[in-house]
Amino acid sequence: MTPAESRDRTLPEGAERDTFAALVIRTDFADDASWKTVIEELQRPWGPSGEFPAHVHVIDAPAWSGATAEQVLAVAGDDDHLSVVFLADRHTMESPVRALLALTTFWEDEEDLDPVYYQELAASPGPREFRTVPTAVHEIHANLTLGNMDFAEFAEAASATPDQVLRPV
Repeated sequence: MTPAESRDRTLPEGAERDTFAALVIRTDFADDASWKTVIEELQRPWGPSGEFPAHVHVIDAPAWSGATAEQVLAVAGDDDHLSVVFLADRHTMESPVRALLALTTFWEDEEDLDPVYYQELAASPGPREFRTVPTAVHEIHANLTLGNMDFAEFAEAASATPDQVLRPV
């Protein structure tokens, strides 16, 4: 990646993005048909009876091609209004359920924690990522934004499924 490409890896400012719009970044550009399927699923209404409209902010920019989770988090971690970001990576495009990678932007650096007060957290930090189907993105994002659930609860639910992919509740 050239220095110019890395500078193009930016996120819209919080004011440019609806707080309740889930942020999805495409990092794999090899399969446009799979990507189209992901977008169609992301645009479906959600909720128990499909009563909530889908709100999603998609970044479909070649500058993000091949970006790793760490590279995305290096940019997304600076956004105080963003608690989770979803990646459409190679795994997503190859997965039969188009499983996106959910990444928490809240992460404590273990080196900065006082071991006396944060011994348990430093010894076993919470999960940083899990896979989810596109139709569950809105539920995850809304509940994290409102503080109804935390990232670890969703990650635990994903890990309890046979394929390790979270589906709508």
